[in-house]
Amino acid sequence: MSPGTGGALRLLAATADAKAVAEIGTGTGVSGIYLLLGMRPDGVLTTVDLQPERQQFAKTAFRAAGFAGNRARFIPGRALDVLPRLADGGYDLVFCDGDRLEYLDYLAESLRLLRPGGLVCFEGVFADGRTVDSGAQPAEVQRVRELLRAVRESQEFVPSLLPVGDGLLCAVRRG
Repeated sequence: MSPGTGGALRLLAATADAKAVAEIGTGTGVSGIYLLLGMRPDGVLTTVDLQPERQQFAKTAFRAAGFAGNRARFIPGRALDVLPRLADGGYDLVFCDGDRLEYLDYLAESLRLLRPGGLVCFEGVFADGRTVDSGAQPAEVQRVRELLRAVRESQEFVPSLLPVGDGLLCAVRRG
């Protein structure tokens, strides 16, 4: 994750006065740290990743960054198996940095998870410039294009594409 993307996430979490954030794709914990820095001091990050080893690394990174253990909830598993178990309307922000082939499904889950006025953000939507390349593209890029179209055409969201890192698609859920 680029520092620009991280800074944008921190700002968005602060702007939303986020107390509850769901993250799809824990990775090494970099995005989680940025989100926690922007969240309220009593906020909790719920982070989902298929690989428990990554979550162990992220736990260590969160502690090293000075966050108490109760600030993050780590759930191992496939996002589309875990997300349906999370509370409807219980989240201020959902950050998606998982399997790009599942981004449209994450959008549907985010609509359910977000409170009115909550934000959903998708990382990497420029796909290294491939989303605007007119040539044939792999399924992953085609799915990102479908996501961009779906968010743009949705009456449920107010979207914006931020030109930071490899593209950060953000959308506010309408009330």
